Amino acid sequence: MNLNVNYDQFLSFVNTQIKPSSNRAPAKRATQFQAVTVSRETGSGGNAIAERLIEQLQRTNRVSVRPWTLFDKNLIEKVLEDHQLPGTLAKFFPEDRLTELQDIMDEVFGLRPSSWRLVQQTGETMLQLAALGNAVLVGRGANIVTRRLTDVLHVRFTGSLDTRVRRLCGDRSLTRQAALNLIQQEDAGRRRYIKKYFNADIADPLLYHLVINTDLVSTEGAAEELRRIVVEGF
Repeated sequence: MNLNVNYDQFLSFVNTQIKPSSNRAPAKRATQFQAVTVSRETGSGGNAIAERLIEQLQRTNRVSVRPWTLFDKNLIEKVLEDHQLPGTLAKFFPEDRLTELQDIMDEVFGLRPSSWRLVQQTGETMLQLAALGNAVLVGRGANIVTRRLTDVLHVRFTGSLDTRVRRLCGDRSLTRQAALNLIQQEDAGRRRYIKKYFNADIADPLLYHLVINTDLVSTEGAAEELRRIVVEGF
């Protein structure tokens, strides 16, 4: 089941947190961690685990009025809204899609803000969402951006190349070669993004509370263990 919220639901979530009712008492926190960041290798199943985690956390969430919400592709729409940027800029946000030359030329001619500025604005939005709580943030260095927030859980999903290829072939009906190409392209892009903008190695285990090998753990099992840690702590 696809648990990504639609844009209207996404806006509803954000608006209720940024502009709370003046007569509403602050929600009592029921969790040890109030937000989760997800880093994933392509084909590791990280997105599916994040979606399942949202479902499990929401069932546990009996006290807070805020729904647990997944911020993945819809994060870009929030960044554009927060910083009053035109929707046409959305195509420039994919991780490490632009060359240095294209970035410089576009900025010089005023076609858009620089990539550095877009990354900064994305970080500001991620910090806001993490501070509001009940959010699962996927990719874009969210773990590094929120590293000073002690109640944010940082998780990375990994797996063997063969398992990830098989998973992509099954989930997306790709040939083995197409799956290999996609893994190489996306993983390389994410590595460059983290190195370029945060001067860090995305695979460094010290950046995360947990690194989960999805060769050995099922989607359901990984999500349930993460739910337990979020609710109970370590």
